[in-house]
Amino acid sequence: MGAKTELTGMVVSDKMEKTVVVAVERKVRHDLYGKSQRRTSRFLAHNEGNEARIGDKVNIAESRPLSARKRWVVTRVVEKGDRGVGSRQ
Repeated sequence: MGAKTELTGMVVSDKMEKTVVVAVERKVRHDLYGKSQRRTSRFLAHNEGNEARIGDKVNIAESRPLSARKRWVVTRVVEKGDRGVGSRQ
């Protein structure tokens, strides 16, 4: 059994129970032109105690499938984000 992948990203939605949407950004170079581009992947992650909120920077780790789209678990909140307009408090 291999090592579990761990990623760091920003919570962009916490409207579900025990689930958050985490956006993970990476930089890739364009195949033909070579320009650096930002690519964003959105992952559904299990958030057991609802401790991660919108704007938080979190670490997520791979896990077994928890639902149809949820295969990641929030391991820790790296830094608390700004609770801006539109976030639940």
